[in-house]
Amino acid sequence: MEGKLSTVAKSLKPSPIQELSLLAQRCNAINLAEGFPDFPAPLRIKHAAIQAISSDFNQYRHVQGICDHLANRMKHMHDLDVDPVTDIVICCGQTEAFAATMFAIINPGEEVILFDPSFETYDTCITMAGGVPVYVPLEPPCWTLDSDKLMKAFTSRTKAIVLNSPHNPTGKVFTQDELEIIAGACRTWDALAVTDEVYEHITYDNEKHISLAKLPGMQRRTIITSSLSKTFSITGWRIGWAIAPSCIATAIRNIHTKLTDSAPAPFQEASLTALTSTPEYFETLKNDYQQKRDFIIELLENVGFNFAFKPKGSFFIFAQLPCSCTLSDVEFVEKMIKQAEVVAVPGRGFFHQVSEESQTKVCYQERYIRFAYCKSNATLNAAAQKIKRLVDERGKLNFL
Repeated sequence: MEGKLSTVAKSLKPSPIQELSLLAQRCNAINLAEGFPDFPAPLRIKHAAIQAISSDFNQYRHVQGICDHLANRMKHMHDLDVDPVTDIVICCGQTEAFAATMFAIINPGEEVILFDPSFETYDTCITMAGGVPVYVPLEPPCWTLDSDKLMKAFTSRTKAIVLNSPHNPTGKVFTQDELEIIAGACRTWDALAVTDEVYEHITYDNEKHISLAKLPGMQRRTIITSSLSKTFSITGWRIGWAIAPSCIATAIRNIHTKLTDSAPAPFQEASLTALTSTPEYFETLKNDYQQKRDFIIELLENVGFNFAFKPKGSFFIFAQLPCSCTLSDVEFVEKMIKQAEVVAVPGRGFFHQVSEESQTKVCYQERYIRFAYCKSNATLNAAAQKIKRLVDERGKLNFL
């Protein structure tokens, strides 16, 4: 029956991150692969969801009750004036908001610029919409933006650029100067910008998230996508949104309605409680995740990893294998699963361009491992104990 499948369906491959999560379940291994918290969501938000179900918020919900709160939040955080009626679309998570955005703005053959490495769903959504991904590499080890490479990527076929900051997988937070370069290119080439800002509240070391839409001339050409998933540890609720100029938001809303009809009604209602969280909640969130980040970095440094760059946001470590390690990223992850019962993600799956070092024995794109530390302290401590059992008399992992 494979011959009955569409060309698009045959081109899609299973998510390696989800496959590794399934492997972790089968092997009873500790899952540091997939970016979902394994600790409880805030109690008051869960109670709000239970109350919403009990109050019969259980049918289709096209009245977008959380839009007023989102508009107020955009004004408070970014000084952006957003019309809650015309400019906001509630979707089934950021993933659907991004996909609907691509379907709304991309014509066949139009190009969309992505920063490499990048999250796995972006290029898939672009190609499904008929677009062509164009990759601009971020420069390791600090994942800096080369303005010349960015400018050369823009052509008359460029429709949009995708910006994910804080960035998955690296944890990079794009600087004000880098955002100015991106905004300038968009204005010069009359290109749209699609942002993924799901980690906007998870930044470290006094770094602050800046929305690209805040820069001069950018709100009218920016589609912001985000969600509640990461901020409130409710990745399964699937409440996200797109914020865009009204004509684009209308197109996204129409596509969203055709795809999924509406986001889950009781969780929309419960989201009102989440969006009215106090400043203390967000400060605690950042502090807790920074402690987890520092814990994982110290663990990895103690077994031989070196960190020229520490993530400034998100909840991932994109760690480079030690120079002494002769294993590739895939081989390292296999060893970790078999010998330590800990699952992480090989870095090569986030890269899409052929490395300039590809003719060498091992190119740098095969030298990174992504660890997710959005886990309970008990889980992180258990992972640390398992990894430490593999340390030899030199204090290094014995399979490096």
